[in-house]
Amino acid sequence: MATSFVVGEKFRRRVRELLENPNSALPLELKEELEGFLEKCHSPILSFQTARRLYQHLQDEAHPLYLYEFLEDSSLHLPEAVKPPRNPELEARLERIKARLANEEYNKMTRNVNTQDMGRSGALADFGQQVRSVKTVVVTVFNFLVTVAAAFACSYMGSQYLFTETAARVISAVIVASVVGLAELYVLVRTMEGELGEP
Repeated sequence: MATSFVVGEKFRRRVRELLENPNSALPLELKEELEGFLEKCHSPILSFQTARRLYQHLQDEAHPLYLYEFLEDSSLHLPEAVKPPRNPELEARLERIKARLANEEYNKMTRNVNTQDMGRSGALADFGQQVRSVKTVVVTVFNFLVTVAAAFACSYMGSQYLFTETAARVISAVIVASVVGLAELYVLVRTMEGELGEP
């Protein structure tokens, strides 16, 4: 918090004029402070207390200059804030909390890693997994072909009651088999997306 001003040359000049003026009846204490301030060339710091006394004197004497005119080229002196040293007990506690949070985050990231699978590296374990995935694909393709063929056969046989010509029966069977095949493909694609984890 500011408690003083850093004054400039304008302040010094006006204070000098005030001190040299025989008509100004400065109080003795204020006069000594201002003379002491002018003697200290290297210290441009003026306390608020001295500034208040000077302001009071200027008001009492009905001086033509105001305090702000004295302080035109001045600025507030803001002392540097001194940070208190941190408590070592608090520092140690913060370090323990940071370490615990880092461990929790690490455990969260690695909870789905199975270390037993990592140690089991062999051709047979991989071969069994590959056989299962190939078996799934073969069963799916076979199911698709059987479904389309069955739809074709059923619609061909059933259309004999509607159509007498063979060409019309074949065309109707192809249309039904195509619709069933497209529906089967749609269901297959949605199932594969669900297994891959996509919506």
